[in-house]
Amino acid sequence: MEIQVLGPLSAVVNGDSIVPTAGKPRQILALLALYPSRVVSVSTLMEEIWGTALPQSAMTTLQTYIMQLRRYLGTAMGPGAPGAAKDVLATRHGGYVLQIPPESADVYTYERLVAEGKEAFEKGEDERAARCFRQALALWQGPALVDVRLGSVLSIEVTRLEESRLMTIERRIDADLRLGRHAELIAELTDLIARHPQHEGLHAQAMVALYRSGRQASALDVYRKLRTGLIEEIGVEPSPQLQRLHQAMLAVDPELDVVAGPRRGSTFDRYAA
Repeated sequence: MEIQVLGPLSAVVNGDSIVPTAGKPRQILALLALYPSRVVSVSTLMEEIWGTALPQSAMTTLQTYIMQLRRYLGTAMGPGAPGAAKDVLATRHGGYVLQIPPESADVYTYERLVAEGKEAFEKGEDERAARCFRQALALWQGPALVDVRLGSVLSIEVTRLEESRLMTIERRIDADLRLGRHAELIAELTDLIARHPQHEGLHAQAMVALYRSGRQASALDVYRKLRTGLIEEIGVEPSPQLQRLHQAMLAVDPELDVVAGPRRGSTFDRYAA
């Protein structure tokens, strides 16, 4: 079985999709797919489907949805498959588990690559870090579970994944900056700060990329626009880190020209107190 949640929900067995069209079974499959080989409790599944307003028939209805998913699975597996659908979508004490190798799920591979990238970045192995982050981000096919109705549990999981995606983009850009790829990053960062107008980390990276490309005035303009937006919209100044980066650019601090160097931290953290 191959499962994808980083985009539209996809679950394929022997070339056949086992994703149901009905909304609630689809939610159950999505939740189980986020935790391959791990038990998802009945209470968590019920919370996702019904929230706090559980119907009297909740347990029976949940079991019906599980049976529907097993029928899809059994049809795709075929009569000659070793084991049965109930061995793949298995009942465990207090819950259910999708008994598949974790690497069959894109979310597992994504999180493994991100962890490898973080480790490499902290060791100053920037080329390997950037490569791991790129491979992780390449697994995304659009917003996570974009075609699944999100209950309270899946909403939290999707938010977590989308935040992780943005953080991974930021880390990959940090690795590329340390490798001296500032000029190549300008177009991407210009798009990112337009999409995330209050994200200080991305603005710091855009400022550094522009500054190192000989565009000091443009770098300072990024800061000016961010500061104006923060003051007008939420009444706060940029963080001390970003203010220190701004002052360093005004002072033409030679430290800003340092590109590579193991264990130097991220662009933003470098200006922490």
